[in-house]
Amino acid sequence: QVQVVESGGGLVQPGGSLRLSCVASGSTAIVIMAWYRQTPGKERELVASITRGGVRIYGDSVRGRFTISGDFGTNTQANTLQMNNLKPEDTANYYCNAQKIAPTTNYWGQGTQVTVSS
Repeated sequence: QVQVVESGGGLVQPGGSLRLSCVASGSTAIVIMAWYRQTPGKERELVASITRGGVRIYGDSVRGRFTISGDFGTNTQANTLQMNNLKPEDTANYYCNAQKIAPTTNYWGQGTQVTVSS
């Protein structure tokens, strides 16, 4: 059974920084790790993703401000999302996602709240 555990988040002023961390354990087949975010009444959106091969994808609204890094071990995989120059519109519940192949399966963390407010 794959477990996904997030840490980080909290309250920060506009222009500030936060770091989110995520660890996935229980599978040797995790090939992509990502962060999504969601606010009430809206669909969950991709923030950033990284593959085992190091390919990164960023959402348009965070490109240039957020950086994702990953460490894909054999049985445990981890990633860090460094968020700089945060804006009030970045306020959301952030979810870590780990995806394995054969068959394709997504695993989710419980979510961590990020609030950007003065």
